[in-house]
Amino acid sequence: MHADEVDIDEALVRRLVEEQFPGWGGLSVERVGSAGTSNAMFRLGADMVVRLPRLPGSVEDVEREHRWLRALADALPVPVPAPLAMGGPGEGYPYPWSVFRWLGGETPVAGRPLAEPELFAKDMAEFITSLRAVDATGAPAAYRSDPLASRDASTREVISGLRGVVDADTVTEVWDAALRATPWQGPGVWVHGDLQPGNVLVHEGRLSAVIDFECMGTADPAVDLIAAWYLMDDEARPVFRAALGPAVDDSMWERGRGWALTIALTELSYYRETNPVMAGTARCVIGRLTGGDRCSPAGGPRGL
Repeated sequence: MHADEVDIDEALVRRLVEEQFPGWGGLSVERVGSAGTSNAMFRLGADMVVRLPRLPGSVEDVEREHRWLRALADALPVPVPAPLAMGGPGEGYPYPWSVFRWLGGETPVAGRPLAEPELFAKDMAEFITSLRAVDATGAPAAYRSDPLASRDASTREVISGLRGVVDADTVTEVWDAALRATPWQGPGVWVHGDLQPGNVLVHEGRLSAVIDFECMGTADPAVDLIAAWYLMDDEARPVFRAALGPAVDDSMWERGRGWALTIALTELSYYRETNPVMAGTARCVIGRLTGGDRCSPAGGPRGL
């Protein structure tokens, strides 16, 4: 998927574990099927997962997750990854890496209805509300902490490059409306930063865990509203907004639409040829935002 991606396979992971954590050296190692783009994941025995950055840009997220996930976990209504150990470079692999507790569940698939869409929407609202309420003193800035308007030039460039792939005029109208919304005036609050299908787990249609916190930090709370279009259909979306309460005014909702759009457009442009699951999800989100063709399930891997 990336020109500077590190090659990672089961044999490498087995050697790293045996060298650095010999107590786990006899456990099985099995690649986890995932459409994730920043990390490779391997199940270690029955109860753990090894997570290794593919790219140099993801390296600093390892320490961030180890430092902050423990502090956030007790405040959140569903499980999040519990860091168990941090490994270091070795066996030709150049980056730090992590061992987490395994979390069971399934990743939802864009366009495939959940068994309990309205309950899932309320679950997501409870998660976001709980995360926002955590004391943000000393917290790092999120990956998407800049104002939405800072992405204007790059988003318009992507739209231009996708003309003919998406309805560029309608997409531009949605983007312009988001930029007209009143900017966030308050301090940044805790956000997950990337609430899309590959980063949540469901069980029997309900939210069972939230994973992959590499984008976490403080930002405009509208960033986490991308969940409305990445994870919900037209029926569940108003339930989600209502459950979030009056804190989500029209301007915040419109900024959330803008964040969902700019992220989806960028993902579609970058992953059209290399990651069909990510590209299919992005098309679905763009369709939901513009009122165009509704997405259809394209299949997807099991999550952790």
